[in-house]
Amino acid sequence: MKTRVQETIKRHEKGYNCAQAVACTYCDLVGVDEEIMFKMTEGFGAGMGNMESVCGAVSGACALAGMKNSTGNLDRPDSKGRTYKLSKEIQERFRSQNCSIICKELKGRDTGKVLRSCPDCIMDAARIAEEVLFDE
Repeated sequence: MKTRVQETIKRHEKGYNCAQAVACTYCDLVGVDEEIMFKMTEGFGAGMGNMESVCGAVSGACALAGMKNSTGNLDRPDSKGRTYKLSKEIQERFRSQNCSIICKELKGRDTGKVLRSCPDCIMDAARIAEEVLFDE
């Protein structure tokens, strides 16, 4: 697959939040309409809206993991384990590269030391998603 990392930045510059920028760039690969993915990931931006939680870019990549892997079996959910494994790998790779997956830590809200900018987080999460989910 040709990389789409730069496309994530174009979406972010257009006003998409970090989760939307990542998830919407690859939504066609997981069979989701972009408008639906946009709506679905809107609440994940800014560390779930207040910088206290997981980076939106990482959340967007994990949303893609669920969409790519889930069997959608409502009567007998049977794919959670594999999806959790993919999400964990995304988070571990991101944390290893950036020392955290928590938005406020990445932005240095309490320390004044920025570990990673939003555009850099978006590109990192997109690159990791490509490697973990779409490198076939």
